[in-house]
Amino acid sequence: MEGLLTPARTTTLATRRKEDLLVPASSGSRKDGDAKLEVLDDAVTVLRSEPSLETLRNTLDWLESHFVRDDVSNVKVPGSKPAQLVFVLINAILPTYWTVLNDTHDPAHVKVRNSLIGCLSTVAGISTTVNRLHILLRDRQTSTQSHKDGEARESAVLSSFLQKMLKRRAAIHDLWRDLVSFVSASSKRSLLWKEAISLLAAGRVLSLAAQVDDLIKDSSSVLYEDSWLADGPKYATWLGSSIEYMMKHMEAANMESRKAISQILSKSLILGYTDHVIEAFFSSQLAGDGRNLDLYRQTLGDCTLNEQRNVLHSVLRITSRRLPAIDKTQSSAHGPGGSLKVLQGTAALLSELTAEKQVLSECLCEWLTSSSAAGMDQGFALYRAIIVAIARSKEQLKSLFERALSLFGDKLYIKHTPILQQEVITQIFLMVAGYISRIDIAYLTQQSRSSLYINTISNRLSASSQRASFLGMLVGTAVSELVDTEGKRMKFSLEELDSPDGKWYRSLTTIEDKVGSIEDLKIDVPPAKKLPAAKGRVPRAAKQDDTTSSKADAVSQVIAIEEVQDDIESEDEDIVMYAKPDSDPSDEDEDPTLVQRDRPSAPVYIRDLIAGLRDTENFDRHKLALTHASDLIRRKAGFGSEVLEHIEELATLLVGLGDKYNMDDFQQMRLRGMIAVLVAQPLKMGQWLSRTFFNGDYSMGQRATVLTTLGLGARELAGLGKEDSSLTGANGSFGNFPSKLLPDKLHQIYAMEAKPVEEISAQLEKTMVKPMAVEAAEQLSGLSAVKVRTFSSRMQVEKNREKPSANSLAKIATEGFLLPLTGLWRMHAQAYGGRAAHSSPFLLALYLKTLALILHAAGSSTLSLPLVTTELWDLLLSLRAQAADLPVMEALLFALLTLLDVNGNSQRRIAEEHAEELLETQKWVELVLDQVGGGSEEGDRVRMLAAGVLTRTREVVFKQQRLLLGAMADYSM
Repeated sequence: MEGLLTPARTTTLATRRKEDLLVPASSGSRKDGDAKLEVLDDAVTVLRSEPSLETLRNTLDWLESHFVRDDVSNVKVPGSKPAQLVFVLINAILPTYWTVLNDTHDPAHVKVRNSLIGCLSTVAGISTTVNRLHILLRDRQTSTQSHKDGEARESAVLSSFLQKMLKRRAAIHDLWRDLVSFVSASSKRSLLWKEAISLLAAGRVLSLAAQVDDLIKDSSSVLYEDSWLADGPKYATWLGSSIEYMMKHMEAANMESRKAISQILSKSLILGYTDHVIEAFFSSQLAGDGRNLDLYRQTLGDCTLNEQRNVLHSVLRITSRRLPAIDKTQSSAHGPGGSLKVLQGTAALLSELTAEKQVLSECLCEWLTSSSAAGMDQGFALYRAIIVAIARSKEQLKSLFERALSLFGDKLYIKHTPILQQEVITQIFLMVAGYISRIDIAYLTQQSRSSLYINTISNRLSASSQRASFLGMLVGTAVSELVDTEGKRMKFSLEELDSPDGKWYRSLTTIEDKVGSIEDLKIDVPPAKKLPAAKGRVPRAAKQDDTTSSKADAVSQVIAIEEVQDDIESEDEDIVMYAKPDSDPSDEDEDPTLVQRDRPSAPVYIRDLIAGLRDTENFDRHKLALTHASDLIRRKAGFGSEVLEHIEELATLLVGLGDKYNMDDFQQMRLRGMIAVLVAQPLKMGQWLSRTFFNGDYSMGQRATVLTTLGLGARELAGLGKEDSSLTGANGSFGNFPSKLLPDKLHQIYAMEAKPVEEISAQLEKTMVKPMAVEAAEQLSGLSAVKVRTFSSRMQVEKNREKPSANSLAKIATEGFLLPLTGLWRMHAQAYGGRAAHSSPFLLALYLKTLALILHAAGSSTLSLPLVTTELWDLLLSLRAQAADLPVMEALLFALLTLLDVNGNSQRRIAEEHAEELLETQKWVELVLDQVGGGSEEGDRVRMLAAGVLTRTREVVFKQQRLLLGAMADYSM
C-alpha cells in the first residue's frame, strides 16, 4: 500500500501572513471605478455589473458631463442607447441604492441622488418608471406572497423616486427646456412633448400612483407614507403651479413654447380637479401680484374657446370663495372697507382677463343670466364684481340688461324656477339698471316704456306666487324711481315694499362700485393682539408653572418631607385653608415620572374651543373640546359677540371633523355641537349649512350629518328639542341592558345605529296615518254616529291639553331652511344632473325626510306657507323619476303626506292654486299602490304612506270638487 503513491517532486511554499489572505476590494484585480468610459455602452456595462457607490458616482458624473447638444453620449437625447441606460438605472440601480440615498443628508450621497434624478428627468425616464410600475401591478395578481412583498418594496422605491423627481416646481419646465436644447427636429420634439402631457396632465401618473399607494398599504412588510402623487387635489395643485412656473420662465415671443404651455394647460382641465389647477395657476394674481398679466392673457388666448370659458368659470368659483360675505346691511357702496377692497380687486382681475375679448365678456353676461343656474348661489359680492367689470363696456351692459329683463319676465321662468334663483336675477337686474341710469338715462327710459318691460311687470303681477309678484312690484317701483319724476312714479299700496327687505332691494340701484387694482386682492392679516396682563398679585402656583413648563423632561428628584408639629395658634385665623385634593387614580402608578400632572382643562372661551378642536394630536385636549363644545356654545351664544364672530369657523371645524381616535359617542358629540351652532344663529347658519351640503367638499357621511343638524336644529327651535334629546345623547346614552349587547367590537360591526332623522320620521308617519286609520275604521263600523261626549268631559280635555309653546322656527323656516334647501337642489340638478354627490339614493332619501321634518316643525303658522308649498310641491313631483328605490319612494311619500298635513286647514287654497299638482299627485300615488306589493317591511311602509297621501288628496278633491271641475277638465285633456 505504501508504494502505490510515489512523490513526483518536492516544492517548498513561501510563508504568507494571515492578514494577507483578505485583500481590500479597492486593491483587487478588478477596479470598476477605474473603468474607462468612452461611449454609453461602457456606462451600461458598468451599471449592469453591480457597481459600488463610488463607481456609480463616477459614472453619473461622466453622464452629466455629456449633457451637450448633438452628443452621442447624451442620455437626454432620445435613442436606443440612452433608452438602455435609463432602463438599467430604473430596474437595477434604483432598487439597490435609492433607499440609502434618499434617507441621508451626507453631501456625497446627496450629490449622487441629484445626479441620478438629473439623468432620469426626461420623458423616457418618467415613461420607463411608469411602465415598470405597471408591470409590478400586473404581476402582483399572479405572484406568491414572497414575490408580492418584493414587488411592494420595489413599487415603494419607484414611487418615492417619482415623487422626489417631480416635486420641484421647475420639473415640467426642465422637461421642455431639455427637449428644446437637445432635440433638434421639431416633429420629434412635438411627439415627445405630447407623451409628457399624456403622462403628467392626462392623469396617467395620478391614477397609477393611486393604485401603487393601495398596493403598498395592503402589504404589511413595507413602511410607507402617503404619496402626494396619489392625492388628486395635491397633484392638481402641483400641476397648476408647475405650469405657472413654466409660463413665467419661457420667452413670450417663442410661439412653440407658448403652444406647449397652452397644450398642457388645456389637457389639465380634464384631469377632474379644474379648480385646484386654475387656483394654483393664478396663485400670483389671486395673491395680489399684478405682474405678468400679458402672459396669462396670451396663454388663455392660445386655448380653444370652450377651454377659455372653463377657465373663466373656474376663476369665478374660486373668487366667490375668497370674497367676504356681504349681507343686506352692507350692500351700499359705503360698506366695510376690507370687503370693498377685495371686491374691487376681483373686478380688476376679471376686467384684465376679459380685456379685448368680447367672447369672454359675453360669457360673463351668460353666466349671470343663465337659465341653467350656472352662476347662481355664488355670492352677492361676486355679482357686484362681475357687473362692475362688465360696466366698462356700455354695449355689454345694455346686453346684460336686456337678457336679465327678458328672463325676469318669462312666464315659464316665473312658474317653474325656484324663488331663490328669481331673487338672484332680481338683484342683478336692479344693479344693472342703476349703472345704466348713470351712463345712459335715455336708454333706460326708453326700455321702461317698451312692450317687453310692460309685459314683464304684467307677468310678474299676475303670477300665482306671492313672492314672484312681490319681486315684480319691487322692480317696477325701483325702475320708476330712476326714470320718472316725483308725481308720475309707479306706486303700490303694499306694506312689504317699505319693509327692510323691500328697502334693501330698492337700494340696489344706488350701488356704484369701482374697478380697483389686482393689488387689492392682498389680504392684510392683522397682528395678533397681546392679552393684557392681569392686575393684582399672581398666585405662586401660576408663577411656578410658567417657569417650569419647559422642564417637563427633567429628572425628578426625591425630596424628604419633615412634618413639623406646631401647637401655637396661628395669628392669621382669617386665612381659609386649602381643601384636600381629590383622589387621583394616576397617583397609584408605581413610577411617579409617568404621572401626568399638566392635564388640559375644559375650554372656557370660544378661541380655546377652536384651538382644542384643531389640536388633533393631543387626545385629552381634543376630546375635552369636543365634549364641552355644545354647552360652551350655548352659554356664550347670548353673552357678548364671541360666538357670532367665530360661528362660521366653528361650523366649518365641526362639519369637517374626523374621528381620528375612534372615540365613543363621537358622532353624537359632534352633532350636538353643530346643533348648538345652528341654534345660536338660526337664520344665518341655516343658510350656511344648506350651502355647505351642496357646495362643500365633504364626504357622504359628513353631508348626512349636515342634514341631520338642520332637521334636529329646526325641531329644537320649534320647541321639540326635549323629545329629540335621547337621539342626540344630550341627556346621556340610554342603551340596552348590557347582557343584550354583543361585545364592543362586534356591536360596532353588526348593530345598526338608529339614525335620528329616520326615527323621528317613523314617529311622525304613525302620528299622521293613525288618525286617518281610526277615522276609516269608525266609518266602516258606524261607531262615529253613536259617539257622544258630555260637555263636562270636553271641559276636562281642554283643561288637560298642553298649552302651545312659542314656535320661533315658523318665522325663519322659509328664508333660513326651506327655500335654500329646495332652491339649491334644483339649481344643482339643472347644472350637474345626476352626477352630483347629493343625488345618491341615500342622501336623497335623507334630504326629503329633512325637508318634511322642518316643514312639520314649522307647522301651519309658517310665514309664506303658500310660497313654500309651491316650491316644495314642484320639487317633490320632479323627483318621481328618481323614486325607483323603495327608501327614496318612502321619503318622497312621507314628504308629500307632511305637505298635505301642514296645509290641512287651507284646502280651498290648495284646490285653487295647486289643482294640477293635486291631481298629478293622486294619479302617481294610485300608480304606486298598483306597482308596489306588500309582504316586506319596506313595501308595507310604502303602501301605508301611499294610502295616507291618497286619502288626503281625495279628501281635498271631495270637499272642493266644484273648484276642481275646471282643472280636471284641463288635466284630462
